[in-house]
Amino acid sequence: MKTIRVTFPNASGHMLSGRLEMPVDGKPHAYALFAHCFTCTKNLTAISNIARTMSLMGIAVLRFDFTGLGDSEGEFDESGFSSNVSDLVSACKFLEKEYSAPDIAVGHSLGGTAVLMAAKSLHSLKAIVTIGSPFDPAHVKHLIQPALSSVEAEGTAMVNIGGKPFPISREFVEELDAYDPEASIAQLDKALLILHSPQDRVVSIDNAAAIYKTARHPKSFVSLDGTDHLLSDKKDSQYTGELIASWVKRYITIPAPEPINAIKRVAARIGPDALTTEIQAGRHSLLSDEPEEVGGLELGPTPYDLVVAGLGACTAMTLRLYADRKKWPLTNVLVHLSHKKIHEVDSENPDKKALLDHIWREIELEGDLTDEQRERLLEIAEKCPVHKTLHQRVEIVSKLLPPSQNEG
Repeated sequence: MKTIRVTFPNASGHMLSGRLEMPVDGKPHAYALFAHCFTCTKNLTAISNIARTMSLMGIAVLRFDFTGLGDSEGEFDESGFSSNVSDLVSACKFLEKEYSAPDIAVGHSLGGTAVLMAAKSLHSLKAIVTIGSPFDPAHVKHLIQPALSSVEAEGTAMVNIGGKPFPISREFVEELDAYDPEASIAQLDKALLILHSPQDRVVSIDNAAAIYKTARHPKSFVSLDGTDHLLSDKKDSQYTGELIASWVKRYITIPAPEPINAIKRVAARIGPDALTTEIQAGRHSLLSDEPEEVGGLELGPTPYDLVVAGLGACTAMTLRLYADRKKWPLTNVLVHLSHKKIHEVDSENPDKKALLDHIWREIELEGDLTDEQRERLLEIAEKCPVHKTLHQRVEIVSKLLPPSQNEG
């Protein structure tokens, strides 16, 4: 995936700062807006993980800082819930102008409530997702309850939320009561996914029940059991991103993968970003990649994994065919394989140590087989075609194709 830093103006002329997470091939199936909680920024780890996980599944995600937060211009204490709603509309217009209108809006905590309230102005949306979101914006008042009297008396006050100080104005508090959540949610006319944890101690799961009860179909609810409000555990945020990307496929158009213009049965294609490689083998498609620690995204098996997997598959098929021909009671074959390069003495130059490839193959045979049958099957495994190929000298002939043949 690749991250593009973007800025765009809001309705007041302040420049908002955002990051657009793009799929690795730069060709997203859809665009999504991500609205964070009002005490967070776009850089919250959970938000980053969700956005990146969605981008790995073909969805471009714009996450941005609301007015006065993070790297965005403006003063937070001069903004309010209505400015959050307005900022979402500005982000939608930016995407529509520079890329493509968003199909999806995801909101965490009060950001999800803002998405619900802004939905009537976000005409391109096909699907909305809320994560740990309040039913009513006024829910926030209980978080700032100790400071309400100071806000009333002095017009502003500093409140501590999640260990961070925030300036809260009288206008901010008054705006929380200005929205009618029941009317807004009942008129969504868009697919809705509600994600909430029963263990959320900041926004109780009763809010999810109220949103679900008020919304019309199509609507879905998934319990994020065991997670906290901020989805602090990396596994929880990644799971949430995968869940959203899978659910939303029902509501967006996903084009068929662009075929590789293959002139042979097997072809591999890599773009300019990362190491993720598309493979086409006959009518079948798959990905190959490398682990993150060596620069990959770990979206598929490594090239060596594929080589070793070929040996495993060929071994299993060969044993299946042989046992069937002999009418032996072989029910299942499980082939375990590993590969490693090991320093060994070079037979041609004893003073020089060479790196030699080693493949370890362990075979499990299930079924009511005799010891003689098992030993014979082990011998047959040595005769599988891929095994023979790996033991023989293989000549690889390479040539460049003309650019016109190499396109696609």
